[in-house]
Amino acid sequence: MAGQRNFLLGHGERLVERVTPASGGTTPELPYTAEEARQRLLPQVRTAVETFDSLPAEACPSGKTVGLVTLHPQWIAKSYHPADFLRDNGLSYIGSRGAKVTPEKWTRQGEPVELETTELFVSGQRESFSHLVERLESPDAFPEGSPLQRVEAFRAPAALDKQRGVTSLPHSSSLFEVGLHIPSVDRDAIVRSFQRWARVCGASADFGRSIPVSGLIFMPVAAHAEELDELSRFSFLRVIRPMPKLRTLHPMERSLPVGALPPIEVPDEPVVDSSIRMAIFDGGLPSNGPMSPWAQSLDVPGVGAAMEEGTDHGHMVTSAALFGSLTPGEAAPRPFNSVDHYRILDDVEDDPYALYTALNRIRDVLEEKNYDFVNLSLGPELPIEDDEVHPWTAVLDEYLSHGQTFMTVAAGNNGNHDWASGNARVQVPSDCVNALAVGSANSRLKNWDRAGYSAIGPGRSPGLVKPDVLSFGGTQYEPFIFLPSNGTDAPLSAIGTSFAAPATLRMAAGIRAHFGGHIKPLGLRALLVHCAERGDMPVEEAGWGRVPDQLDAFVICPANSVRVLYQGAIEPGQTMRMPIPLPEDVKTGNVEISATYCINSPTDSRSPSTYTASAIEPVFRPHAEKFSNEDSVHPKTDSFFRSSDFLPENDLRKGAHKWETTKHRTLTKRASSLLRPVFDVKYHSRIEQLVGIPTEKVEYALVITLTSSRDVDIYNKVVRTYSGRLEILQPQVEIPITVQP
Repeated sequence: MAGQRNFLLGHGERLVERVTPASGGTTPELPYTAEEARQRLLPQVRTAVETFDSLPAEACPSGKTVGLVTLHPQWIAKSYHPADFLRDNGLSYIGSRGAKVTPEKWTRQGEPVELETTELFVSGQRESFSHLVERLESPDAFPEGSPLQRVEAFRAPAALDKQRGVTSLPHSSSLFEVGLHIPSVDRDAIVRSFQRWARVCGASADFGRSIPVSGLIFMPVAAHAEELDELSRFSFLRVIRPMPKLRTLHPMERSLPVGALPPIEVPDEPVVDSSIRMAIFDGGLPSNGPMSPWAQSLDVPGVGAAMEEGTDHGHMVTSAALFGSLTPGEAAPRPFNSVDHYRILDDVEDDPYALYTALNRIRDVLEEKNYDFVNLSLGPELPIEDDEVHPWTAVLDEYLSHGQTFMTVAAGNNGNHDWASGNARVQVPSDCVNALAVGSANSRLKNWDRAGYSAIGPGRSPGLVKPDVLSFGGTQYEPFIFLPSNGTDAPLSAIGTSFAAPATLRMAAGIRAHFGGHIKPLGLRALLVHCAERGDMPVEEAGWGRVPDQLDAFVICPANSVRVLYQGAIEPGQTMRMPIPLPEDVKTGNVEISATYCINSPTDSRSPSTYTASAIEPVFRPHAEKFSNEDSVHPKTDSFFRSSDFLPENDLRKGAHKWETTKHRTLTKRASSLLRPVFDVKYHSRIEQLVGIPTEKVEYALVITLTSSRDVDIYNKVVRTYSGRLEILQPQVEIPITVQP
């Protein structure tokens, strides 16, 4: 790059200090009196108990059943969770899901309207529910202030509550996916009871292929459609749906005929950083292909013979991870790292269990070996659902929650399907909150758009911004270009999110190779989101924007700008002050502040609407000497991360933005209105709902870019002002940095 290279600054966490937040907040008014709540809920619980009593003993393991408690929508915060009330009545929380309800009364002005709320799955002995009826029959059993006053409704789950997409099925035997609640205390009894119950119903549950994850277990079940209602009577059955297919080779992701292309020169150099460990799970690589110096194909245990289409797809995915999209007639760039390509697909035609087989193969590898980078360009052929988390998503999010691995997932090629029905939404497992979901942009040029086939958002809340980013994935007019599979033919071309995802992973690995181990996976994720080019695309289509395909966009600060990376951890309940490194002598013109926060979070697949267990809430304080009033302890706040930019009104009301794992926004302020600006960041946890998991500190990454409209020396001023704390992140290896045209 011509002239001075102003490299990314690091160690922003050295500026961070702990602060004591000002106390505040009042307890809202309860919608019902204790007597009103008792009279409302008594007939509902009676009706539910009648349903529970009608269940066969075989459907109630250890004499237990499951009810649904609907919380009043004004009382769904974690601090109002009725754990003590449930325990006092012999009941246990085992999961939750989102719902909509129009409350009978509320504490606001006007008539109640439909709002988002939470339904709690609660389990207990059938006698415990009967005893609750007896308590409700006593007028003095519940004093004012009882958690009962926060409950809107109670009922027994019906078969339709548990069934998804099972209408209009053929009468022949089909394969279904069943999810069971398995609280740890009753796990073995529930599993044994369901196996017996399935046989009673004429079905067959395959526990050999089951997948347990955070209080749930998923398994294939062979059954006839007419048996599903009876099967659904099993008290701990949460969901049953047709077994999704494994999306592997979409027709558009096969090589496209585009005529003869000039050959591409293959580099003869070793990888830039041999310490980087990257895994790709796909269909295998051709033997003795041109990428063999940098990529090895490993067959997972038990995999069958390879299929040609699988190795073609695996070759193109791996080429994208090593080189990005190539230019015919030009030399391929030197790879940043080597790749372990695991072949998890075989030639078993129409294998109904392929989904479970592939996930178990992936999990076995990840549990055995530690990888810095992982790419998935396959998964269930299933758009995400708002009220359930699929086992693919749950398993991967649990693995990624430790924050040691950076994973990209292809968003899916179903963007041309019907939007209104949700069939165009991102596909499982790109709804992982701890992975980066990648859709396709239609061009590498400055004027770009979402490729029409690329899946759209929104994701589930939390995790609403999906796909996270777009990357070039090709179109028929501008396809993605790969090395030929045998080293002698013309280059290959194709289109699809399967190639956008590994190309994005390549950029993350390139940043890691450039700076060495200074940047953690969370820092890489924050940089990719922070530097994405948003353009005019709506967030539902482009997420945070298109990822640049040149390293200089990430490692070099733009003109009149300085970029700082913070990487640290926050203890539970702490509030940390994170200074925005703006020197006090930057006083004229405007200052554009762009900030991106990322965290990894433990997840709970039992509770889709409260899926993330950790959150950080940044509060912006722009001026150190301006206070709301004379009694204020901390400077006055101003809005920064506005959730209204991408959240619907109902999610705003329930505070869902707080639980997002990625936050990003750009704000322009007059330089004169800023004096030692800071973010005060509080760590929230709802981990107490995750039975058996202790509350732990959460790691974060923050990227801040300051751009001055007047001060061309802002970078050097920051370096001088914060000398000894902030450091220029020097390249660890020499990688050519280019300037895009």
